[in-house]
Amino acid sequence: MKVIVSRSGGFAGIRLTWQVQLDERPDAEEWLALIAELPWSEVRPAPPEPDRYIYSIRCAQRSATLSEPQLEGPWRELVTRVQLNAKPEPARRFPTSDGSGPTGPAAEGPGPDDPRAGGR
Repeated sequence: MKVIVSRSGGFAGIRLTWQVQLDERPDAEEWLALIAELPWSEVRPAPPEPDRYIYSIRCAQRSATLSEPQLEGPWRELVTRVQLNAKPEPARRFPTSDGSGPTGPAAEGPGPDDPRAGGR
């Protein structure tokens, strides 16, 4: 099972994602026990708050989205464990169909009429 935590918002609005593959961990049973105690059905939508983080948590078929103030108890413990055990991955701004990188005019470089193209 993979545990995925994404955090977005804050002042810069940057999304970071951490992933931990439990099948590869010697302490997987501890992780599974923590995930089992999470109150998945008790998560309620929170009103947006400027410059606060929003956390999206996914484990197998379950998912929850929590605002920063809602991240307490076992939710906080899980997020902290994931962040300590994985490197953050920034979200891609312009994903490609094959997942390899940016697409569109910005990815192709400046056009012939663009002063950044040089040669004019």
